[in-house]
Amino acid sequence: MSRLAAAVCIIAMIAAPALAAPLKLKPADPQPSPKPGLSVTYAYPEEVKSLSEAANALKAAPEGGTPLSGLDYADTSEGAKTLTSKRAMHVAARIRGFVRFDAAGIYDIEFLTNDGIDARVGGQQVGLFDGRQSCDGTTVVQVEVPSAGWYPLNILYFQRLGTACLHMKMGPTGGKRNWMPNSAFGR
Repeated sequence: MSRLAAAVCIIAMIAAPALAAPLKLKPADPQPSPKPGLSVTYAYPEEVKSLSEAANALKAAPEGGTPLSGLDYADTSEGAKTLTSKRAMHVAARIRGFVRFDAAGIYDIEFLTNDGIDARVGGQQVGLFDGRQSCDGTTVVQVEVPSAGWYPLNILYFQRLGTACLHMKMGPTGGKRNWMPNSAFGR
């Protein structure tokens, strides 16, 4: 293969994700009239290092938790409890509810997380990180919201060691992404 052909192939591989169509979200049907916040179930394994370990812990020993007010949980100090759980480290959580989009359009979604997350909105995976990190962002995902309203939200999350955080940011494609207010979430 010539150098030019190899360069074209590399550029195409790099550019392909940027040119991909946005993920089309499916609204809740029927549209709910949810209570504020998000439902959460916790598990407290001896250790959790991956999303699969978090999912297994939640299957083996789930415990209902105090609902989350939304997805704006700032980076904690070491030793502070994770979200609304009863401990700081080795916490697995399944978060469920709805997120409201005020208008149809194309949006960019990003999560800040410490540690792992598999976030799904309207049937599409919009956030993924399977490992340990400080409070840092996931890859920004572009979504198509076909209509204003409530969309199902399902998140698998785990916190391993140190501090914890969980945030959701959203904004119109090409614009500024802002923290999602607690009022945008329902259960």
